[in-house]
Amino acid sequence: MSEIKTITPEELQQGLEAGEKYNLVDVREDEEVAEGMISGAVHIPMGQIPEHLDHFDPDQEYILICRSSGRSGRTCEYLNELGYKVTNMVGGMLKWQGETTPKEK
Repeated sequence: MSEIKTITPEELQQGLEAGEKYNLVDVREDEEVAEGMISGAVHIPMGQIPEHLDHFDPDQEYILICRSSGRSGRTCEYLNELGYKVTNMVGGMLKWQGETTPKEK
């Protein structure tokens, strides 16, 4: 198993502002994402990841996001063991200073 890569909220925000494209996956629960998500993120609650593996392309990299980076870290470990390329946003949404958008239906 390889070490899980990390990205800070600041690094992610700078990349987004520079026009970088990322595959963002928010693993928080419904009531948490109702308060707002990073624009462009896909919402898949942590407990539903195993039945949504078809969302993940082994050739793409994904940045996982949660409230404080605990759940996203565990989800990164799980997906990493399955061979997916994942990065954990350390600090989670508690440290996110950028804009958020309501969850898209």
